[in-house]
Amino acid sequence: MTSPLRPRRSALYMPGSNQRALEKAKTLDVDCLLLDLEDAVAPDAKQLAREQIVAAVSAGGYGEREVVIRVNGSDTPWGEEDLAAAVKADPDAILVPKVNTPADLQLIAHKLSVLGASDKVRLWAMMETPEAMLNAGAIGACGKDPAVRLSCFVMGTNDLSKETRARLTPGRAAMMPWLMTCVAAARLGGIDILDGVYNAFQDEDGFAAECAQGVDMGMDGKTLIHPKQIGPCHAAFSPSEDEIAWARLINAEFDKPENAQKGAIQVDGKMVERLHAEMGKRVIAIADAIAART
Repeated sequence: MTSPLRPRRSALYMPGSNQRALEKAKTLDVDCLLLDLEDAVAPDAKQLAREQIVAAVSAGGYGEREVVIRVNGSDTPWGEEDLAAAVKADPDAILVPKVNTPADLQLIAHKLSVLGASDKVRLWAMMETPEAMLNAGAIGACGKDPAVRLSCFVMGTNDLSKETRARLTPGRAAMMPWLMTCVAAARLGGIDILDGVYNAFQDEDGFAAECAQGVDMGMDGKTLIHPKQIGPCHAAFSPSEDEIAWARLINAEFDKPENAQKGAIQVDGKMVERLHAEMGKRVIAIADAIAART
């Protein structure tokens, strides 16, 4: 569990080259904003996008939304300037594309220190290459090292499909081994993980089904490409009233003096272990964090 706990149910990509989108983002009921300098920005608009994002983030006005800047890779003509500009803007996090190994993150973390990045700036890692899938455990373990600043994985399923030639079909059968491997790797490092985008944003039923799949896999939220996806995404990734009530009930029962030393108790005719109470504490914490931001 990341600390402090923040709801990351929704993370909306916004192109840095679109000034109107950067302003509109301040009005959207979204948990995270991914202000993009990479895929969503054409080469001839990279500098403009960088300038606009720095100005927008520096000016503030995004409220409780977690502001994340996705930079171009260090192996591109724009990567180094993007990183320096992002540090200047002082966002909540910097999203690093095409992370392949722990060394990639360690190098970026070192550069952040050299550039004088504030302690609050975290690193998010795009998991979108074959090499990343093979190194997922080692990359996730970076979450245990405070110096690396890693706090979240973001699945890049479109790039992963391109690089592996695996098809993105309904149900994502070909992707499931990699998605679940990255979930396990994220939990190893104690970080969050966000599911990839759903491209057919007009397909409401398909999007709802993929959100439900992400919840079942243990994803913390989903990346989005259109504001209309925010509401359904929140509905899927927010704990239900029944889940919250059950979590509060079993924790209240374990808190009773007579149950203090017990590993398992009976609640409403069900056998409940202490591990279920621990799982319930996270449900409660997420629910309270969501309530606090609304």
